[in-house]
Amino acid sequence: MNGPDRKQAEVRRMLKQARPAAVPADLVPCATALGVRLMRRRRAARRVFWTLLFVAVFLFGLWASLTQPWAVPPTETTPPLEGW
Repeated sequence: MNGPDRKQAEVRRMLKQARPAAVPADLVPCATALGVRLMRRRRAARRVFWTLLFVAVFLFGLWASLTQPWAVPPTETTPPLEGW
């Protein structure tokens, strides 16, 4: 056998001899509790995001209706006098 074949054979032998990892008895309840916490956090974050977005849109609309940025500002100089 050459080097790579010997290594592959050794790895296969080690994998066959290895016993499965021990799984804790409370793995499912712990994973479920973690999943519930993550879902609750994501739901809360999503609600905060949408609330802040709606507040920002409302405040922007209120600001725009009060300041009317689309209106032309009044001129600060007098028009030229004609006919003197």
